[in-house]
Amino acid sequence: MGKESIQMGNLNCRNEFGILKKLIICPPKYLKINQTNKRYRSETINVNIAMEQYQDFVRVLISHGVEVFELFAEEKLNDQVFTRDIGFCVGEQLFVSAMGSEKRKGEVGALMGKLKQENIPFKKLVQSPIEGGDIMIDNNKVWVGLSDRTSLSATQALQALIPSYTIIPLPIEKRILHLDCAFNIIDEKLALVYPAAFSTTDLNLIKEHFDIIEVTDDEQLTSGTNVLSIGNKKIISMPQNERVNLEMSNRGYEIIEVKYSEIIKSNGSFRCSSLPLLRI
Repeated sequence: MGKESIQMGNLNCRNEFGILKKLIICPPKYLKINQTNKRYRSETINVNIAMEQYQDFVRVLISHGVEVFELFAEEKLNDQVFTRDIGFCVGEQLFVSAMGSEKRKGEVGALMGKLKQENIPFKKLVQSPIEGGDIMIDNNKVWVGLSDRTSLSATQALQALIPSYTIIPLPIEKRILHLDCAFNIIDEKLALVYPAAFSTTDLNLIKEHFDIIEVTDDEQLTSGTNVLSIGNKKIISMPQNERVNLEMSNRGYEIIEVKYSEIIKSNGSFRCSSLPLLRI
């Protein structure tokens, strides 16, 4: 599974697409349906299949030189596989989220316990709520989704902690769980975007900074924006998002297709399932 230690100070994430070297993940051993995704509310999750798909994801990461740091899955923490939400690294600073979901607050304690055990430095955010799925790092800028899980006041508090960065608040449509369910930066000037998640003004703001690949309603429901860039224009994506994958491929990206059909039933895919600590 890879080494389970991370050297102190070896933290650095300045964008979403640099070469991924270290990240935190957690197996979906106790994953259950997340009611925020209307498409899958009436379904159940086959945990055996979810675990197999997760292991395939891990194998791809390791085969591309990523050091995998795996958390211990706890039975009471059903959404623990989505490690992106419980923390985020901006530059050399690892922040632990102040969760907007009451049922997920236990994940924060589990993460901090492991970080302390491994002597990994972090700062616990106290202004609530703010979750990592709403954080998108863009070199000297940080886009922050304003959602049910992340507030404007918490965003302002974060700005005070990272004064060398410019935070851009980005309100998202109420039915969208996190920013990365509708917006994902895959290169300096290219992003995957679900336009319906944003006001016309905010969509135009995004377009001022990026060329965009639009994600449709159906593709948003199958986590079309929630790919994981691992560097060198390589992107992990699900095979069912054929059109989005083709659009990226036509622009020179190598698409590494991994099945994740069980895990997306709980409203998250590869980006949601990974907390990067080091990109170079």
